[in-house]
Amino acid sequence: MSALSVARIDLRRLAVRPFAWTLAGIALAMMAWQFLLGVSAFMHAQPTVPGPAVGPGFIDAVVAPYLLNYIQLCLVIAPLVTMQALAGERGAQRLALLTASGATATQIVLGKYLACLVFLWLLLIVVATMPLVLGGATHPDWGQFGAALVAGALCVAALTAIGIACSAFTPEPALAAAAALLIGEALSLIDAGVRLTGGDTGWLGWLALHTHLAPAMRGLMRSEDIVYFMIIVALALALAIRRIDGERGRD
Repeated sequence: MSALSVARIDLRRLAVRPFAWTLAGIALAMMAWQFLLGVSAFMHAQPTVPGPAVGPGFIDAVVAPYLLNYIQLCLVIAPLVTMQALAGERGAQRLALLTASGATATQIVLGKYLACLVFLWLLLIVVATMPLVLGGATHPDWGQFGAALVAGALCVAALTAIGIACSAFTPEPALAAAAALLIGEALSLIDAGVRLTGGDTGWLGWLALHTHLAPAMRGLMRSEDIVYFMIIVALALALAIRRIDGERGRD
């Protein structure tokens, strides 16, 4: 069984689970409300802003905060989506069936990761279509929008990988969700701590999610930011693979 086969099975399972549809519905409703609030505030601010309401103003005032809100929401959604990936399979004795089918630890982890990531990326695509509706009326900076969208997708990929790793190391799905939530919140709150201490450099500042999201939200996609998210993904998945492989060795 390949990683794609594992991912396909999990996607079919997500498609028939009321939990996944309920979670997606709540998330999209919250994001739609946030978008409407952002557009309303932007429109009310136009009479006090000199010059036409075109260019990057719409992206800076509405779209960038809107995408950041989705990333903040993913700090909660990603743990909920990934908590069953390995911890739930272990409790239901399905993880042993996967290993018995000939799937390696790498294939199992990558398959679970791809299924959860596709679900969250599909939500991101739907979320991103809302600003596109007003694209013809606002003349946004599409380069800045693209950079913000790519950074958001990379951040979601990193949060999903963290959730998979936590699901691999914890015996219960609830514990996996709690651990992933704490790690994600810690990476998100580091930036606030750095700013409170008056610093903006060093390894602690480099660990903060906002450090690598803020430039992209302004339209600057840096290679170091891409590397940051890729390191998190690679490290989290490597730890998950090692954990599942260790369990197979004990069995």
